[in-house]
Amino acid sequence: MSALVATFCGAGHLRPASGTWASAITVALAVATYQAGWALAVPAGFVLATLLGFWAVPRYLAARGGKDPSEVVIDEVAGQLLALSFTVIPLWRHGVADLFLGAWPGWVAPFLLFRLFDIWKPWLVGRADRRGDAAGVMLDDLWAGLFAGVVSVALAGLWHGVVQPWLG
Repeated sequence: MSALVATFCGAGHLRPASGTWASAITVALAVATYQAGWALAVPAGFVLATLLGFWAVPRYLAARGGKDPSEVVIDEVAGQLLALSFTVIPLWRHGVADLFLGAWPGWVAPFLLFRLFDIWKPWLVGRADRRGDAAGVMLDDLWAGLFAGVVSVALAGLWHGVVQPWLG
C-alpha cells in the first residue's frame, strides 16, 4: 500500500521527469475536479496527499532504500495541490465556472512555478531537501508549493490590480 501511495498509483514510474509527470497528472485531475463543480476537493486533496505522503514515504524508503528515489512522487502531488489551492479557492469564491479555458492562468502559473521551485530548490526548499530523510522528501515539495502559490497570487494581483487597469 505504501508503494502505491508513494508512487501515486505508479505515476512515479513514468519517464523521463517523473516529478513533472506527477505534477501534470495532478493538475489535470484538479482541473477536472474543479470543472465538475468540486473546487474544494483540491485543497482537501492537498491535505489528504500530505497526510498519506508523511505516512507512505518513510515506509517506502525503509523497504526500498535510497534518500529520495525518483519514483516517489506523492510529495509532488501534495506540493502541486497546495500551489493550486492558492488560485482555485479565490476563483471558486468569485464564481468562476471554467478553470480550464476561462481562467487558465489559475492552473498554468501554479504548475510552472511549482516545477521551477521544485527543481531550483531556493532557500527553505533546498534546506528541506538537504535533510536527506523521509520528512525532507515531503517538506521540500510543500515549501515549493507554498512559494508557487504565493507567487501565483502575487502575479494575479499585479495583473488584475496594475497591468489590466493600466491597459484600460
